[in-house]
Amino acid sequence: MIAKSAAPSENLLDELQAALAHGTVARRVETLRKVTDLFINGAVDYSDEQVGLFDDVFQCLIAHIEVSARALLSNRLAPIDTAPPQTIRSLAFDDVIEIAGPVLSQSARLDDATLIELARSKSQAHLLAISSRKTLSDAVTDVLVLRGNDEVIHSTVNNTGAEISERGFNRLVNRAECDDNLATCLGLRPTMPRHLYLKLLAKASTTVRGRLEAAHPALAGEVPTAVREATQRARGAPSKQTAIAHALVKSLYEDGRLDEHQVTQFAEAGKFDETNAAIAALAGVPVAIAENMMIETRSEGVMILAKVSGMSWSTVRAIINMRDDLSGGEPSDLQACKDTYERLRPSTAQQVLRFHRMQQAAPAA
Repeated sequence: MIAKSAAPSENLLDELQAALAHGTVARRVETLRKVTDLFINGAVDYSDEQVGLFDDVFQCLIAHIEVSARALLSNRLAPIDTAPPQTIRSLAFDDVIEIAGPVLSQSARLDDATLIELARSKSQAHLLAISSRKTLSDAVTDVLVLRGNDEVIHSTVNNTGAEISERGFNRLVNRAECDDNLATCLGLRPTMPRHLYLKLLAKASTTVRGRLEAAHPALAGEVPTAVREATQRARGAPSKQTAIAHALVKSLYEDGRLDEHQVTQFAEAGKFDETNAAIAALAGVPVAIAENMMIETRSEGVMILAKVSGMSWSTVRAIINMRDDLSGGEPSDLQACKDTYERLRPSTAQQVLRFHRMQQAAPAA
């Protein structure tokens, strides 16, 4: 009926539609098998126009076949990069996971916009299939982290090809408070922002710290508190992104170009590492001390550093807003923070900062 080396013709489409109108289910399934074989055998050589014609044929067929046949089609088309795009989309949006799963987990035809649409509306089984894709952008994982159940979350975090945004990491850190396995997996991800790694370790159980020490024996050390323990380990192996941020701020500071306006720009752009390094430089304290103060749950640490640096409330507000955005938690009471900041004396801020310096310098217990 169809020449093996040729794409389906317009006449074939008419013939298929006529057969579907009067044929049996078995005949429709057999027709689907033949058309699928024809497509797969020549997929690499077909033009976009020919793929489009196959798309029309498949769309006609899948509207008239049973679930098992559609599931088989999904399995066969999912690994093919040039698979008919509309057919792949139809399969991906099917509510039956046996049909949608193969293309959700494999098909290169599904772009980020489509994956995000699916992740926002479909079942946890659909989200789980998406989480297992070879690569995932942070825009997609943001939705998986927001909507996913425990199984989806673990699958996403364990997927080495999944990018995770800073916002996503922060949600995961909060979620990991009651999940030692998740906390361990997060702590082992090399792209985790340093300040969130510190936050994770500050909340982590003894079991999690033991696992991370076993994974990184060269960085393990006994220290009085979880935050200081995390600081020492993180200081031993800062991420590439953190190192770049610190080098940029150091260059600006040494050139005399680091000022309050620059700090505000960093904060408004959501750049924690740059903001932290900049306020540390302007306050005249080591980055590690500023970092510990910046990741505190309350905003007092930020205000102490800013007051010592002589910053205006508008800059402090930008930093607090950045912290709130990154944490994904309840927004701070800005009016209360403003009142506190305006009452805070520079001399008091200096005294508190000296206390933090002494605490940092204290020997391990």
